[in-house]
Amino acid sequence: MKRRNFLGLSLALGVGIPSAIKSNSLIERKKKGFRIVHFTDMHIYPSEKVKKALDKLLAEIEGMKIKPDFILNTGDNIMDALKRPKKEVEAQWQSWEEYFRSKLNLPLYSCIGNHDVWGWGMDDQDIKNDPNYGKAWAMEMLGLEKRFYSFEHGGWKFICLDSPHESDKGSYIAKLDEDQFSWLKKELKTTDPSMPVCIASHIPILSVSAYYDGDNEKNGDWQVPSAWMHIDSRKIKDLFYKYPNVKAAISGHIHLADKTEYLGVHYHCNGAVCGGWWNGSYQEFGPAYAIIDFFEDGSIQTELVHYKI
Repeated sequence: MKRRNFLGLSLALGVGIPSAIKSNSLIERKKKGFRIVHFTDMHIYPSEKVKKALDKLLAEIEGMKIKPDFILNTGDNIMDALKRPKKEVEAQWQSWEEYFRSKLNLPLYSCIGNHDVWGWGMDDQDIKNDPNYGKAWAMEMLGLEKRFYSFEHGGWKFICLDSPHESDKGSYIAKLDEDQFSWLKKELKTTDPSMPVCIASHIPILSVSAYYDGDNEKNGDWQVPSAWMHIDSRKIKDLFYKYPNVKAAISGHIHLADKTEYLGVHYHCNGAVCGGWWNGSYQEFGPAYAIIDFFEDGSIQTELVHYKI
């Protein structure tokens, strides 16, 4: 038999050739799983441009052939509450509700972003005494009973963390407070070891992109600020290492995108819905969201999707 005919017959039968030559799509179809969409860093504010862009984006999600099971939203929902007066923050949250939440026909699971927090960057005692100060306003709008929580879906456990914390110097840093870290340890310990776990946070626990978010090498040494990436990343990494069923960690914040695998955990930082704060691209990355497929074997596949605004 001629080689060409042999290969053709082998491909048709799916035998007689190395498995690497077989269609990836055939292999993927054998995996059972589910699909979600990851939104991060929407930075919504009152703007007709933002409204039209989100209308297009949500229509794109609605038109997907494979419907996502839910939206994972990792924060910075509004443009900025850290340093803005109450009326302006109220208008931003109203726009978030009008442009996005009221039109979304999928379940929404959210993390708090640093720009969702009201007043940390302002030295105003009246704001600090307001019941909406800090994360309270964001929790109300996002429908969160707790700052951090977990849920199960499709054989996976999802753990949504609370990254931003007020720093002594004003503004914020990325870390887990003691109560949250203790809760996370207990959550992982009591999870069935056969159940894969996905961690969600606004600020990355580990990310290559954090190195490029500014002139971080200008003094001759790489320096990644504690507001760019979790300052307790090593501590969290050590905890994950004890639990091999921690398979993925999803984040945003940087407005850049990367995939990093470290000690069996896939860290995916997935760009920004707003791109460069609704003004085109930020560095090489335009407005984007991610499609993530989760499989029963604990693997994930992430596709970054750029859309036009």
